[in-house]
Amino acid sequence: HGDPPSGAAVGYDPPMDLTERLLAAPGPSDPDVCWAASGAMALTGRPDARPLLAPRSVTDTLVRLAGRLDALTGHLGEAVPVDGPALLGERAALSGATRRGTTSVGGATRLLRARDGWVAVALARPWDLEVLPAWLGIEADPDDPWPAVAAALAERPRSGSVAEAAQLGVPCAALGETPAGPLALAQHHGDAAATAGLGDVVVADLSSLWAGPLCADLLARAGATVMTIESAQRPDGSRSGDPAFYALLHGGGAPTVVDLSGTAGRRALIELLRGADVVIEAARPRALAQLGVDAADVLARGRTRVWCGITGHGRAGAAGERVGFGDDAAVAGGLVAYDAAGPVFCADAAADPATGLTAAVAVLDRLAAGDRWLLDVSLARTAAVLAGGPTTRRPWHGDVAPPRTRRPR
Repeated sequence: HGDPPSGAAVGYDPPMDLTERLLAAPGPSDPDVCWAASGAMALTGRPDARPLLAPRSVTDTLVRLAGRLDALTGHLGEAVPVDGPALLGERAALSGATRRGTTSVGGATRLLRARDGWVAVALARPWDLEVLPAWLGIEADPDDPWPAVAAALAERPRSGSVAEAAQLGVPCAALGETPAGPLALAQHHGDAAATAGLGDVVVADLSSLWAGPLCADLLARAGATVMTIESAQRPDGSRSGDPAFYALLHGGGAPTVVDLSGTAGRRALIELLRGADVVIEAARPRALAQLGVDAADVLARGRTRVWCGITGHGRAGAAGERVGFGDDAAVAGGLVAYDAAGPVFCADAAADPATGLTAAVAVLDRLAAGDRWLLDVSLARTAAVLAGGPTTRRPWHGDVAPPRTRRPR
């Protein structure tokens, strides 16, 4: 499974690009047929028109990632075969949602025209609506803010709108702003033996929503023990969503609630993390720092061998402070489909499940390689890799399968 780079030292720079390793599996023989059969195509396009093909690189990348997952889980534990492209339709398969064109399948995000191009805006949380006056200078109808948001953005350039949204914590991205880059970056943090098997591996999952829990779920299916750690003050927002989807991602995790309002709870959290072999988190670095949690310290002082940080736009610099969800981050990476009228959302929050699969393969790759690692996996970068092929407007006249889902554990 390979070794760390020659001469690697703790915190070496630049981090290792894992893309080639994560995609070291065969792709599909016919990406278009695979896309149509996956259920993701049924979620791509306008509601009153036929579903659309995605760039062939989308299916090719997801099939290769799934192949590596199968190989690595079979090597370290119980093999976990998955249909990579089908992961993009699991939530919709359970909820019955379908394609909605420039409105996301989940309904909380829109593709809107700015003065100089397209942007995606997510208004999924109550405070996203509360900052609209500060961001766009508008008082929007709380029951339907989109007409006012669309009118305001149409008068403004994309770059300024995205930058101001980032400062206020609003998920907003310009179409294609993130170039294709590494699927995952790995920073070396010390020596450790390679993992012989997943049966003794403990995973501490601090993440929420979709990408991180999917990563943890795939590791659990391969034999790892997962602790699902939640804050007593801020539980996973997906608990208030579809219970069947929550069960799919968390069915095998051991729930652990920690009171983070005081020093004792924060110390308990750090001890839990130091006692895990793998940590998965999906917070902005600043948020964990405010709790006294430092990835490098946990890797240095505990048994932890892999810390997997999942973010919207990356861990470094200003990007590390941006909020990003599956649909707007997919748009940032250029992961959309096109028809004659323009771009539409590709599947359901595609960057989320794609990143969850990527993160799981990256964690397994580093466990098999040995040593201690800090992984940087972002939704927008993952989307950019998936969208790396040419845009497609090819017609499709064959059958299109409905979305489907795996069984919960």
